[in-house]
Amino acid sequence: TSITSAKIQVNGVHLHYQQTGEGSHAVLLLPGMLGSGQTDFGPQLKSMNKQLFTIVAWDPRGYGKSIPPSRDFPPDFFERDAKDAVDLMQALKFKKFSLLGWSDGGITALIAAAKYPNLIHKLVVWGANASVTQEDVRIYNGIRDVSKWSEKVKKPLEELYGHDYFAKTCEAWVDGISRFAENSNGNICQQLLPDIKCPTFIIHGEKDPLVPQPHAEYIHKHIKGSRLLLMPEGKHNLHLRFAEDFNRQVEDFLR
Repeated sequence: TSITSAKIQVNGVHLHYQQTGEGSHAVLLLPGMLGSGQTDFGPQLKSMNKQLFTIVAWDPRGYGKSIPPSRDFPPDFFERDAKDAVDLMQALKFKKFSLLGWSDGGITALIAAAKYPNLIHKLVVWGANASVTQEDVRIYNGIRDVSKWSEKVKKPLEELYGHDYFAKTCEAWVDGISRFAENSNGNICQQLLPDIKCPTFIIHGEKDPLVPQPHAEYIHKHIKGSRLLLMPEGKHNLHLRFAEDFNRQVEDFLR
């Protein structure tokens, strides 16, 4: 099945998305920081079951091909992304859909599932956190300077954005997400987790250098009936590195 690529106007911006498959179960893939459908979900767009699922991968505003506008990080940027994501799927005429969110996209998915419970069928998150600790801020500052990133991770993003936009937006992201550490308990969306009623699957790589494991355990503990899978060799990009295993686990859960 081919992958179509298009833009649709949502909340005053033109959001880019990719779509594939003709299954009755619609699934939205939500990328991480600086991510897009193209950079973050190649193996999912290519290999997830096209008979069972209709798969949509979006570029949040200011990311990927959803530029303009330029990306910014107001205090409510996760809520804004959650509303954009849900409104995008409704604009595409999906009545109910499942969310697969990675990293920042996982945070967005948690918020969307809590705030729009009637629209969300099932939820899968990995590499996500509901709060920001001082330790997290230290980790984020470690990736502030993109010139220190590995060539493999850096190259597709430089090709997508050009060096200046990539570097500037990464710095703005570090500042934006670090601000949550000033909230009580470093809260991003902790208070919303008990409102998530849909079946939820949390996956975490035990070797994730960006998101310490207690974050996954906290989310699991506060979403009633959720499942937690720890992948011993998984890092932050476990859905790319172990795509076959990841896709199988997720498809089994979504069925």
